[in-house]
Parts: sequence; structure tokens; C-alpha cells
Amino acid sequence: MDRPTISSPWRPAPWMEAAFIFAVTLAVYLPALGGGMLWDDDAHVTRLALRSFSGLWSIWTDLHATQQYYPLLHSAFWLEHHIWGDSTLGYHLTNVLLHAASACLVVQLLRILGLNGAFLAGLIFAVHPVCVESVAWISEQKNTLSLLFYLLAALRYLRYDQLRGQPAERRAYASASILFAMALLTKSVTATLPAALLVVFWWENGRIAWKRDVVPLLPWMAAALISGSLTSWVERNIGGAQGTDFDLGLVQRFLLAGRITWFYLRKIVWPTDLVLIYPRWDIGSASAVWAIGLASVVLVTLVLFFIARRRRGLLAAWLLFIGTLFPALGFFNVYPFIFSYVADHFQYHAMIPVIAAASALAVGLVKKAAPAGRAIGWSVVAVAVTLLALASASDSAAFQSQLTVFSATLKENPKSWMAHDSVGIWYKDHGDPLKAIAHFQEALRLRPDYPQAHNNMGLCYEGEGDMNSAISEFRAALRLKKDLVEAHNNLGSALVADPDHLDEAVAEFREAVRLQPDFAGAHDNLGSALLRQPGGMVAAVAEYRRAIAIDPAFADPHAHLGYALSTLPDRAEEAIGEYRAAVHLNPSDAQVRNNLGLALIAQGRPLEAVEELNEALRIAPGFVEIHLNLAIALLSIPGRRNEAAQQLEAYLQVRPANEMTQQILEQIQASGP
Repeated sequence: MDRPTISSPWRPAPWMEAAFIFAVTLAVYLPALGGGMLWDDDAHVTRLALRSFSGLWSIWTDLHATQQYYPLLHSAFWLEHHIWGDSTLGYHLTNVLLHAASACLVVQLLRILGLNGAFLAGLIFAVHPVCVESVAWISEQKNTLSLLFYLLAALRYLRYDQLRGQPAERRAYASASILFAMALLTKSVTATLPAALLVVFWWENGRIAWKRDVVPLLPWMAAALISGSLTSWVERNIGGAQGTDFDLGLVQRFLLAGRITWFYLRKIVWPTDLVLIYPRWDIGSASAVWAIGLASVVLVTLVLFFIARRRRGLLAAWLLFIGTLFPALGFFNVYPFIFSYVADHFQYHAMIPVIAAASALAVGLVKKAAPAGRAIGWSVVAVAVTLLALASASDSAAFQSQLTVFSATLKENPKSWMAHDSVGIWYKDHGDPLKAIAHFQEALRLRPDYPQAHNNMGLCYEGEGDMNSAISEFRAALRLKKDLVEAHNNLGSALVADPDHLDEAVAEFREAVRLQPDFAGAHDNLGSALLRQPGGMVAAVAEYRRAIAIDPAFADPHAHLGYALSTLPDRAEEAIGEYRAAVHLNPSDAQVRNNLGLALIAQGRPLEAVEELNEALRIAPGFVEIHLNLAIALLSIPGRRNEAAQQLEAYLQVRPANEMTQQILEQIQASGP
């Protein structure tokens, strides 16, 4: 297929254009590079249990291992974590570079298709404010990475189309297919690519040939159908996208699709008042305006079909926009629908054809103008791009933290119960329970049936020592959602301190692990509760071992197992091994080092004990009991009685009423060095 080329008296070298796009993109997103983790980032950045090679295997083989089954995306996160660990700078920089690379590919793709304004389209995409949510939010690497594979697959397929009948044809098709599969495994919204390619072929040729155009794409269509169906199943059955919030009739979904289409188109053309969470529309009271919106979508499509007899470009761009947007038009349930039917990141891929069409029209008009008109036209274009870039830089600054991004959301959408809950979580995690509780209460005022807000409020009360209020909130959460795993676990943790409620705590922990068998923390908590019950030692040890098997990098069950084993005859060496494992995983835990020191003293290894206890004291200088334990260890080492006396003196400065310790100190002092 011979595609038209655009002649130009002078054009910068491709590397210069790419360098400019990368530099501008980096400048625009500089405010976001220092941002931390927010909202569901911790569900995407690889958690402890998945950071090993066996965890990587689970990413590919276990549908429950990650928030969504996008194994290539989570493999990328797995690799990134091994490169820069928990540093968020690396993740943010990766997103920015992926976005800039895709903008460069947009330029290349549009030039291959022979469109005017290719560079302008790529530049606008790079700096458009609607993209901020996808680029500045770590979780949305699913967008930036999948788009890169999507565009590479499209470019490679167009190359295959040019090589029909040549020796390199099969290699081009195979590489294009691999790239498409990689896109699907990163985010299934890329399943729309085969249909998009057919629209491109229709735009170029005026028709679609079954054998030439459709047949080679049939395997892609099958893969797209499988990917989309799997994602839909996971969203409903694992992601929770089902229930009353998603009970929409077919007519309602069509009305919703009409409103969503115009909403997104307006945000592309006039990107103002962008927020992370938009107000959730009330479809139940949909007015005639909704029907007008849907009818206007149909009318525009028909008008463009009529115009397509002479110019197919506008219809092609319209079909590409709606077709790429189709997975987010409301026909398929996705979890975010519980708080909003729209989100900027839903149209990250779909906005490209609109930007391409607008850029082609703008550049075409400017080129046709008189010299004075061209100067004015290019000036208007430059000002527009600059304004878009400045708006994006301003918006990206909001993605510094969960507090900043959701506070910005509440300014535009004060009735967002999800934003109130998220701000509350930030205050809870940063030691301000009163502000946190106020936001959780507001979230519940706006949505009384939201169990997570009760659960989060219970954690605040528990942190403040108000166990009765905490228990009440956890119970309220479970009344609303009886299978809320974290609420069962948290209720058990609140009950376990009271001996009268120990059996109830055990029951709550058992329910948590029944609902989520791979919940290592709940197994660990169950073990600690069982350890307090008469005859519960064997069952407790078994629970600790289950927790370790689920998450070998989880330090707490190693420490707790060490303590349990240290109370059993002939298990001291095992206990020391578990303590050492806990110290290796969490070197800053002074309590575990203290327990390890005591276990080493009991085994007659005072030199090792002193080493661990000194380190524990360095970590926690106010942990006064370590002084006493150090003294015991030092007394077992010849020539170190004076050091032992110093440790006893330090202990007695805080515990002067301990007569036995005072007597031991006096005996040491009386016996001389």
C-alpha cells in the first residue's frame, strides 16, 4: 500500500523533534516527579509477597495476585522495584518517559499515514492536561506502557501491510502480533486496535477488503475478545464491580454512553476543571437532555457518513475516538463506577485521533493562509500549546501526595465521599486522627452504606486507645459488608487484648483467613491469639508457619514464631533462627533484637547476645529493659563486670525502686573490678 507523503521545505531531524518532545514533557511533569504514593499505588507497586521469582510466577498464574490481571504491567513494576526499590522518583520518571515516547510514536504514525500536523499532534498529546492523571499517577503506568505497545503494534502492522508479498512480510506480522499481545497483557483497553486498523484501511482505500484487511486481523480479534472477556470477569468477580451500584438497564447504558462521549470530547477541546474524581451522575433521574446527548452522537455520526462521500477523514477520526473509548462508555462494569462514571485516564488512548484531526485541520488552514495569516496562525498555535503545557504543569503539582490530590478534588467536587475517605486515610497515616475521623464521618454522611469508612474510623479510634469506639466501628463495617476481610482482622485485633473476648477474637481472625486464605497478617494475628489460649501452642506455631509460607518476607511471624519456640524445651536453636530471620527482614526492630539477645543468653552465648542488645539499645535508647539484659549478658563474660555495673546504673536511673537490681549492683561494686 502506497501511503502519501507530505513535502516540506525544511523539517527538523527526527531526533531533534524527539528531543524537543522529551524535554518539554519532562519540564511539564517536573512538579510531579517528587510525588509520593497515593490511593491504590500500593496495589500496583510490587508488594513484599510478590518480589521474589516465585512472586513473579504468581503474577502470571494467579488471578488474585494483583489488583487486576495485567501480568506484563505487574512484571514491569516487579522489575522496577528491583531497580530502585520503594523510591517513587523512578516510577514517576518512567511514566513521564513512556508518555514522551508515545508522543514521538504518534508523530511517526501520523507521518506514515500522510497527515498534516503530525508533530503538532504529538506535541499537544505530550502536554495536554487530560493526560496528567495517566502520567503523574504511578498506578496509571498501565496506560503509559500499554499505549507504547499499542502504537508500536500499529506501526509494525502498517509496515507489514506495506511488505505484502515480500520476504519480510511474515516477520513484520509476527512482531506486530507480539507487540499487540504485550499491549493486551498490559491493559485490555488496547483490544480496540484491530478495529482501529480497519478504520484506517477504510479511510485510506474507501472500502475494507475481506481477504486483505480482515482475515489477517482475525487472530488479533480473537485475542482481543479473550482479553476483554477475562478483564470483565475479573472486574466483576474479583474487583467487586457488581451489585446495586452497577445495576443499569440497557437503555440507561446507552444514555450514559452518549453523555460520556460528549463529556470526554469537551475535556479534550476545553480541558478545564479537571479532577481525579468527577461527580457521579444520577442515571435514575436521567432527563431528556441525556436522550438529546445520545441522539446528537447518532446525528453527528450520520452527518459525517454523508460527508465521507467526499472526505473520509472526519468520520475516521470520530469512529476511532468512539471505538477506542468504547470499553469506557458504560457498557462494561468497572469498579470506579461506584464513585464516578468518568475519569480522565479512561480516555488516554482515545484522545489521540481527536488531537490528530484537530492538528491536521489547524495546520492545513494555516498553510493555506496568506503570509500574514500564517504568522498569526502559527502564533495562535504556539500560544495554545503553551497554555496547555502550563495547565498540565499546574495540574501535575497536585499529585504530590494523597492529601494534595484529593484536597484538590474536594475543591471541585465537595460531595465526593471517596475523596473524603482518602483524605481521612492520609490524616490517619500521618498521626492526625481527629481530622481523619472528621473526613470519615463526612464520607459516611454522603454515603452511609460505605463500610470502609467505618473500618478506617475504627483504626483511628484504636490508635487513640478508644477500643470501645473502635470495636463499634468495625462491627458497623461488618454489618454493611459481612465479608470485609480487613474489618474481621481489625476487629480481632481490637478484641484480643481483653481476655474475656479472646475466643471472639480468634473467631474473627479465623473468618478473615477463611475469606482470604493468603492473608499473611491475619494468620499471624490468629497465631498470637491462639498462643494466649490454654493448649493453643501447636495451633499457634502452625499459623505462624502458614503466614511465613504465604509471605516469607513478612518479619512479624518470624519474630512471633521465635518467641513461641523459645518457650518450648529443646527448641531454642530454632527460636534463634526465627529471630535472626526477623532481624534480617526488619533490622530496626529493637524488641526482636532484645528477644534474640535473651535467647542467646539462655543458650550460653553472651558475646552474641551483647552484640544484639547493643544494637537494640542504639535503635531504641529509651528501651530501659535492654540495660538490664545487657548487664546479665556482660556478667557472664570475664572482665566485663564494670560494663555490667554501668548498665545496671542506667537501668536504675529509670527504675530506682527495683531493689533486687540495686542489690546486684552493690554486690558488683563491693567485689571490685
